[in-house]
Amino acid sequence: MSTLQIRRLQSSQPNFSEQLNALLDGRSDSDTDVAKVVADIIAEIRQRGDQALVEYTQRFDRLTVGNAAELSIPMEKLSAALDSLPADQREALEVAAMRIQDYAEKQKLESWIFTDTLGNRLGQKITPLASVGLYVPGGKAAYPSSVLMNAIPAKVAGVEDLIMVVPTPNGEVNILVLAAAALAGVNRVFSIGGAQAIAALAYGTDTIPAVEKIVGPGNIFVATAKQMVFGQVGIDMIAGPSEIAIVSDGSGNPDWVAMDLFSQAEHDEEAQSILVSPDAAFLDQVEQSILRLLPSLERKEIVATSLHNRGALIHVKDMEQAFAVVNRIAPEHLELAFDNAADVLDKIKNAGAIFLGHYSAEALGDYVAGPNHVLPTAGTARFASPLGVYDFQKRSSIMECSIQGSAKLAKTAELLAQCEGLQAHARSAAYRDK
Repeated sequence: MSTLQIRRLQSSQPNFSEQLNALLDGRSDSDTDVAKVVADIIAEIRQRGDQALVEYTQRFDRLTVGNAAELSIPMEKLSAALDSLPADQREALEVAAMRIQDYAEKQKLESWIFTDTLGNRLGQKITPLASVGLYVPGGKAAYPSSVLMNAIPAKVAGVEDLIMVVPTPNGEVNILVLAAAALAGVNRVFSIGGAQAIAALAYGTDTIPAVEKIVGPGNIFVATAKQMVFGQVGIDMIAGPSEIAIVSDGSGNPDWVAMDLFSQAEHDEEAQSILVSPDAAFLDQVEQSILRLLPSLERKEIVATSLHNRGALIHVKDMEQAFAVVNRIAPEHLELAFDNAADVLDKIKNAGAIFLGHYSAEALGDYVAGPNHVLPTAGTARFASPLGVYDFQKRSSIMECSIQGSAKLAKTAELLAQCEGLQAHARSAAYRDK
């Protein structure tokens, strides 16, 4: 591991902007071969429904099932999974669930209405989505935290029918995932995965009901399928590899920073971990910590590949430039690893989640702090936000005009409609002013 080379960038270099662009390029790469496979799967599910779903499950998950009804996981199995957990694991899930719910409750949008000076009543009506599909990766790479982070905000929003799909390759069921589903209030669970599960949720089969929105992480086939069915259903986002950017003024513990960089790099080889600092000596210290601590990790090969291919230590002239650089990166996770970090929050424009100070490890946000860990990646934090209760609510505008208000507004509406050449609009507005 001592031969690991981590990219170094210097903001003083004339081509720094180009180097930064090169570092960030490829964060949203697509694969045309994958797209073709996924398109074929979606078409088969639409045409042959349950039959195709069973065939793909037998083929990809190596399950022997006679019909789609066998893919349903009884709710009693979820309750049994929760009851079977060791006490410490159950308590950990319950603490995380409670904190996620407490945070989510503060996000709820409420209906409102007001009366203007003309006596018109104007407002907004909030309605929860009726049904949502939650995709959860299965097998050994299963994440109960993702169940909690996706399901709890949906339930807080008022979603009545929350349907979870989770692949069970070779029949391998993750007990923690089922336990988390029981705790979060999931209504139905099916042991299906991949693009075929997304297609079934989007278009429906005789066994799998069509939903209004699909959320949850998955591999490139799942992400591509979500992108293809968008419009038929809503989706949360197209998530890319995990990312972290850390800004340090040099005052932190280099071992802490190194481990925080590892925490995202260990997700997969395409994850991206970046440290930005005006203190060149601190960058050196963190690099030494990386080389010393890396061999102690179980996933050290994945971390090393991620840091070598996608990681970087960036030296900037001052903290102001550091903030400019991270706004350009627009990272999924941003740690401001210095004292009084809250004082500079207004300088951060683009980040999915912001962690303030030396003690706010990103990993706490992944599990138990409360804010959602489903975050925009690949620079989309420039315009996108974390998953929240509001993603499971719809807004309808309300207008009730008084006689006086209708007469007053009709003259303006008639004039504007005539300007646009829309005669029926103009006459519709004017009729009520007679």
